[in-house]
Amino acid sequence: MDINDLRSLLTVAGLLCFLAIVGWAYGKGSQKGFAGAANLPFAERDDQDAMFCTSHPR
Repeated sequence: MDINDLRSLLTVAGLLCFLAIVGWAYGKGSQKGFAGAANLPFAERDDQDAMFCTSHPR
């Protein structure tokens, strides 16, 4: 086994890891969690947050 065999194995392992991550990200089980996380910026209360954002010291 030389260095080229090791490089080939690492390339295949990297591809399998990438495909596993893509499968997890686009799976039906993850969709609900990602939808909730995508709406987090819109779930903040606007009345208190607006006061802190506009009156910062310079």
